[in-house]
Amino acid sequence: MTRLVDIRLGRGAQLLMGALPIVVLLFVYLLASEARHLENPVDKVLPTFEAMAQAIRGFTTDRDPSTDRVVLVADTLASLYRLGIGLAIATASALVLGLLLGVMPLARAVLGPTVAVIAVIPPVAVLPILFIVLGLDEASKIALIAIGIAPFMTRDLTSFVANLPVEQTVKAQTLGANSWQLAIRVALPQLMPRLIEALRLSMGPAWVFLIASEAVASDVGLGYRIFLVRRYFAMDIILPYVAWISLLAIAADALLLFISRRGFPWAHGAGR
Repeated sequence: MTRLVDIRLGRGAQLLMGALPIVVLLFVYLLASEARHLENPVDKVLPTFEAMAQAIRGFTTDRDPSTDRVVLVADTLASLYRLGIGLAIATASALVLGLLLGVMPLARAVLGPTVAVIAVIPPVAVLPILFIVLGLDEASKIALIAIGIAPFMTRDLTSFVANLPVEQTVKAQTLGANSWQLAIRVALPQLMPRLIEALRLSMGPAWVFLIASEAVASDVGLGYRIFLVRRYFAMDIILPYVAWISLLAIAADALLLFISRRGFPWAHGAGR
């Protein structure tokens, strides 16, 4: 008798099984939206696919007055710019601090508690402070993303480096390696796949912080557009925007996974 834990699916079967729940959800939504519109033709809670298609046609052809770009393009570029800069700052900071705290016990003892305290502060709670200190422009939005995910990434990378086999450190020191060489030549090559994995796990929270900051103070962006049209109950715009954000997040995750597997195949093992 075959156990469920022993069942292995091929690549094609995995894609098919993964797509099945999405198709079911879309079908259920189709039935629910059609049922609501039969009772109330002007219902806005569950827009029909036809209504969403018309909305998509609008924001992919109309131009934003402030940027003179197509609305969806302007919103996407603005949000990706903020997200990209925030992620870059957070990743660079976490990499440096993770190496420093992981390799040097003294630095870990001095800075570790501070990083731990910052990590438990809800980032959205400091958003008003960022607006006061940095203003309502791009800096505060980028800072929220960086502050929101850098402490988590730093703690994860620090733990990874600190738990590397002691034998590696001993052998490197026996060969004359100093602290700098231990960090760059021993810890860093092994840390890179973990850095990419930590970045993948941080993408979800990063999107949350981006949308939150754009909703409060912005005149362009994916989050701005969603919160702008919610006052009109424009679910026919909100739902496609949410789907577009999801597609962007999936594409970013797939790209990071591709880079990790191509650059560091040894970290993924055979058959993954």
